[in-house]
Amino acid sequence: MKFPFKAFLSILFVVLPSADASPLRRDTGKATLSFAARVNARGAVNVADADRARAQAMKQAGSMGKRAGRSSFTIANGVVTYTAQVGIGSPATEYTLLIDTGSSNTWLGASAPYNPTSTSVDTGNTVSVSYGSGKFSGEEYTDTVTLSTGLVIAEQYIGVASSADGFDGVDGILGVGPADLTEGTVSNVNTVPTVTDNLYSQGIIGTETLGIYFVPPSVPDSAGELTFGGHDGSKTTSSVTYFPLTTTTPASYYWGIDQSISYGHSTILSETAGIVDTGTTLILIASDALSKYQTATGATMDETTGLLMITSGQYDKLKTLTFKIGGQAYGLTPNAQIWPRSLNADIGGASDSIYLIVGDIGSNSGSGLDFINGYAFLQRYYSVFDTTNNQVGFATTPHTDATCN
Repeated sequence: MKFPFKAFLSILFVVLPSADASPLRRDTGKATLSFAARVNARGAVNVADADRARAQAMKQAGSMGKRAGRSSFTIANGVVTYTAQVGIGSPATEYTLLIDTGSSNTWLGASAPYNPTSTSVDTGNTVSVSYGSGKFSGEEYTDTVTLSTGLVIAEQYIGVASSADGFDGVDGILGVGPADLTEGTVSNVNTVPTVTDNLYSQGIIGTETLGIYFVPPSVPDSAGELTFGGHDGSKTTSSVTYFPLTTTTPASYYWGIDQSISYGHSTILSETAGIVDTGTTLILIASDALSKYQTATGATMDETTGLLMITSGQYDKLKTLTFKIGGQAYGLTPNAQIWPRSLNADIGGASDSIYLIVGDIGSNSGSGLDFINGYAFLQRYYSVFDTTNNQVGFATTPHTDATCN
């Protein structure tokens, strides 16, 4: 499956069945779906440019405020992908949908046509969503959505595209972001419930939370998990600590938190608002903070990859990069600060070079969205997105201090 890079902004993974007969595991009001990273070796991809474009689009959309037709954003780049086979209707037709925590509309019809069944109801409302370099519009339906055995949602709002641009190779999106991101996208309604909303309201899960377990792609067993209705304690090595969502806009329209960042003993970004985003590959920080980080590490900019590059001698001297959230410190070791060297070729880099995974968000601090803790952070810490209590949580995992890169 080929995903045109210009159609997307950021990172994806492929949902694959586990070794069991079913990829779903249930445990008292929660359900876990396994997935595994799959690398698409398609030549050079400037990950930094893609991430920065996504960040700027999210800032612009968030600054528009509610009821302004705010855009949502997919999670994709040309290096790693993830999708899910989702059943729609009864009997169900399977569609290949992108799993996206950065948007909240679930829709299909970009490739395979919608197959209405006895459970399909046309609401008469129209739907339109822009994803930066991709967009769709069409009719809003309700229908039965089957994520897996035991995860069957009745009367889920879905968009059926009559026009879709930028989604070659997939049928649409399974949106699992905050429900407010649907505001202004469907006519005659304020917002529409997400699949997570309905899993909770229909009693399928016990709390409206989504736990995400990423694994560094350089780890031999790179299987990860999405857990609806809680988190999987077998994947963590500490308890989950929760933090309230930020009230600062535009970060508050997403999974936003307040944090500061230090390198060694020096603060490079004072406490400010930003977001946690599975759809961003790197860790993006404000331009003035990145300048301090670059000076401290001695890195130079590599124009091909768009990433900061260091020598092996500079790598040996790297200090811990610490994210302080609500008084709790989350550190990235030197190994966690570098791009997996086994994937250098996939971003157009040299096999023997060392690239840093901290990039420029594209504006100085004070914008209201001064950092993005992306996949490079989340592959070292388990994350929980809790709609019920308006909070985000983190826990350590066996990979927090791994030297796999």
